[in-house]
Amino acid sequence: MEADTIQSQGTPGQSDPPTLLKSLGRLVRGLSALFWGLPLGLIVSVQTARSDWLRHYGFLPLLVANGLLLFGVWELGRFQPGERIWTNALDRAKLLGMINMGLSPFLYWWYQAPNVLYFACGSAVLILSALFFLYDLNNALKRLTSMLPDAALRHETHLFSTLNMVLLLVAAGCFVAGFSIINLNLAPYLAARLDLLPTRGLFFLMILLILLPVAMTMAMLWKIKEVILESVFHSER
Repeated sequence: MEADTIQSQGTPGQSDPPTLLKSLGRLVRGLSALFWGLPLGLIVSVQTARSDWLRHYGFLPLLVANGLLLFGVWELGRFQPGERIWTNALDRAKLLGMINMGLSPFLYWWYQAPNVLYFACGSAVLILSALFFLYDLNNALKRLTSMLPDAALRHETHLFSTLNMVLLLVAAGCFVAGFSIINLNLAPYLAARLDLLPTRGLFFLMILLILLPVAMTMAMLWKIKEVILESVFHSER
């Protein structure tokens, strides 16, 4: 893939090489931040909700992890700001990233007081927001590769992003149903008969359900970053 092909996809304000390279540099920086932020956020969330490992730091580690993800999405927005569909997908991810930061303390408070419904509901909204953040991130990656000339990368990203989005919607639906039955007493007979998992067990089940989408998203982030870097260095030879 040649860098001048990427340049042809740019907006008029990004037609000169220095501006284009700066834009691509921020794009790569954002992809890297997201690549490392996803596993960090998952690990910190699990440790915050299940152990005292991060107890002395309160909810600060979760704020840092969500802040890194928000920074990554913000850096992606520096690339091709004139593409409306691309920027719309990123705007949704930015909004959800800010919601995740605002709700981060609830996961820590829920661990400290698991029987308080207010904290449980706040944690549930945080989990849903995180799922939809990952959903919108996958949608944004599809839009990003549609602006790049690598057809194989575009096809691969579209395939795995679509699969991830379906899995995340299923996970969100299962979580809402399970949380409502267990915590909101919407179906007490069903909850008693099926002996459903407690709230903490439901949380760990959700972690297992999102491991595959997280892993595939990380693989796509790395692949896109490598393709962009290869195109830049190849063009300078």
